[in-house]
Amino acid sequence: MASITIRNLEDDIKQRLRVRAAEHGRSMEEEARDILRRVMSENPPPRNLAASIRSRIAKTDRVDIELPDREPIPEPPHLARTRR
Repeated sequence: MASITIRNLEDDIKQRLRVRAAEHGRSMEEEARDILRRVMSENPPPRNLAASIRSRIAKTDRVDIELPDREPIPEPPHLARTRR
């Protein structure tokens, strides 16, 4: 099994982890493992950006927007080349 070291952990977070571990009757290390297991198993990361966007949009109510008719593209200006 792998191990990790967490540096620069805020004192408040460490204290909350210590209290939470005590409430569950286990060590801080086991509590951290349990938290990581639960968080990492909740929602697997999306396969790609398009899938992530699609999943967010699918949850919302769709609204059809009426778009105005497009006007034709104007002709570009004809610029005469001048001699110097």
